[in-house]
Amino acid sequence: MSTDFSQLDRRDFLNWVRHGLGSAAAASLLLREGTLCAASVPGEARDLPPHHAAKARRAIHICLCGAMSQVDTFDYKPELARLHGKSLVASEKPDVFFGQVGLLRAPDWAFRQRGQSGIWVSELFPHLAEVADELTLIHSMQAETSNHTPAMFQQNTGFRLNGFPVLGSWLSYGLGCETDNLPAFVAIPDAREFPAGGSINWTNGFLPARHQGVVVRAQGSPIDDLFPARSIAPAAEQATRDLLAGLNRRHLVEHPQSDPLAARISAYEMAARMQLAVPEVADLSSETAETQALYGLEGKQTGDFGRACLLGRRLLEPGVRFVQLFSGGTFGSPRRNWDGHEDMVLNHGQEAARIDQPVAALLRDLRRRGMLDDTLVLFTTEFGRTPFTQSAADVVGKGRDHNQKGFTIWMAGAGLRHGFRYGATDDVGYQAVENIVPWHDFHATVLHLLGIDHERLTYYHNGIQRRLTNVHGEVIRAVLS
Repeated sequence: MSTDFSQLDRRDFLNWVRHGLGSAAAASLLLREGTLCAASVPGEARDLPPHHAAKARRAIHICLCGAMSQVDTFDYKPELARLHGKSLVASEKPDVFFGQVGLLRAPDWAFRQRGQSGIWVSELFPHLAEVADELTLIHSMQAETSNHTPAMFQQNTGFRLNGFPVLGSWLSYGLGCETDNLPAFVAIPDAREFPAGGSINWTNGFLPARHQGVVVRAQGSPIDDLFPARSIAPAAEQATRDLLAGLNRRHLVEHPQSDPLAARISAYEMAARMQLAVPEVADLSSETAETQALYGLEGKQTGDFGRACLLGRRLLEPGVRFVQLFSGGTFGSPRRNWDGHEDMVLNHGQEAARIDQPVAALLRDLRRRGMLDDTLVLFTTEFGRTPFTQSAADVVGKGRDHNQKGFTIWMAGAGLRHGFRYGATDDVGYQAVENIVPWHDFHATVLHLLGIDHERLTYYHNGIQRRLTNVHGEVIRAVLS
């Protein structure tokens, strides 16, 4: 039975496409709420970046889910080793998530000074230790909560509540795409599972729908429904697109303020271009054997994250603005993240073995390709872990609890002082005491390196000119080169 398309309005046509073509990529992407980036459209009134000369053109963010222990990785505390088995001396009882304050525990991995800069890195990260001179460490981070999900929100959005845009969406909104064939913001989840909160971690929040992150997998099919389930004759496919374009134009004239429709149209148009671009960029076999070995693609432990890091670099090259890689998933049992409550050696040993070589390879690869001079690399975790164990008060347990009071993150690349340490925690690594850095300051600094004044990148929402840093934020100028 034939269909008279001239008698169909846009909604009827979409229903026909949806049921008639099944999982065809065009229909699937068209029906989404603008998950792919498009260029800015007229009518978005804002103070357009860049606001000053940018040091970085792009960024890649390695996000450790579950909370990496600073005292076992990058924050060397010899006093903690000396006080192993003693009680923490504090003016008040530590406020920890599970309320169990055991005895102080020495680091489970030995520390050594690395590189010409002499940065302390533990043996948990032997490969990253070899590129220590590339790192800019911030030892004095503080979060506002020690609850994973709101802390993840704050790390990504600056707010502890759901509903706000993540950093990648702000960059997509402020800087747009450098390529017409790929989205501006790509998220690569852990191969094992999504992080806690799922797609909230790459949400556009109240920003236009096209600034949401696009999930790309490092193995298997990179993107769902990118190609039709069955082949379609080129002439039929082109006729379908032409007809749909005409219906969309007519509908936009009738509903000029429809952001979801504009986002769907952009998604549909980009889907066609991505059918060529994505298979090429996701084809890791085109890399040399040396590069594949560098990232550990054949390693039992390193293969998953090695593919994610290499795919991240390949996405940055053609112009993706922001790539976010997640190390770790949800917070269940057995743990597949950095949440080392029960046994630090088992937990952190497992997770570090997955990412150490690939992340170090990413830094080396970006450097040798000349990309690190205009690429910003971020390595963060939602909070840290306690220097004492999560156990009874008179016991040295194996695990550590959540710690929002002081932890370490690092950055590398464009516009930073390499081999540099900023801020400090107390003698046992429990609380930040020098040059304290909240997430608002971290975000302000990231935006600054990308040419954005964090006070001027705003979006009017619900009666307020919203911004990533809320009403706070200071650029950490001491870490800038």
